[in-house]
Amino acid sequence: MKPKLYCLFVLLGLSLHAVGQANPMPLPIFDGKTFAGWQGDTVHTWRIENGTIIGGSLSQTVPHIEFLSTTASYGNFDLTLQFKLVGTGFVNAGVQFHSQRLASPPYEMAGYQADLGDGYWASLYDESRRNVTIVKPDSLLIAKILKVGEWNNYRIRCEGRHMRIWLNGSQTVDYTEPDSAIVHTGLIALQVHGGGKTEASYRNIIITAW
Repeated sequence: MKPKLYCLFVLLGLSLHAVGQANPMPLPIFDGKTFAGWQGDTVHTWRIENGTIIGGSLSQTVPHIEFLSTTASYGNFDLTLQFKLVGTGFVNAGVQFHSQRLASPPYEMAGYQADLGDGYWASLYDESRRNVTIVKPDSLLIAKILKVGEWNNYRIRCEGRHMRIWLNGSQTVDYTEPDSAIVHTGLIALQVHGGGKTEASYRNIIITAW
């Protein structure tokens, strides 16, 4: 191959690689049929029905919190999914991110959570670390945009320490973590909380990561 032609191919390859990095493609991280790429209690807590991941039960109280997490870690990403939350008693769920599983109790995770449930809808919670709601959106906005007991659209975008959350197209959280010691990479997980007869359903889970 002539040197000039070779250089042209190299430059073309580098350009395509750069474009791929600058324009990452959205990819599904749930295939709609199996738990491939996920880990958790798929015997008692989590199941798949009609392309949907469902956690919990409406016939009996969920004994404690449970997470179905990815096996892969993510740093910068834009995640979209749909959720539906129904039940009686304490009904709560969420989407965990930049998180790690704990050894004790083994069903718990630590990290950020895009929270779901009365009083917590589309807020940012710090699970098993500071144990506090970091950002809570305006309740009037939530009352306007939330579809209670129906499918809702959720979006979570993380760029370094900058985190944003949208519920049904409306932004509810815009937060930059001031603590530089916190690591901003980790697992993504779906949560169903204990304490109520709860079903947390999730589908169309798509991520763009870079």
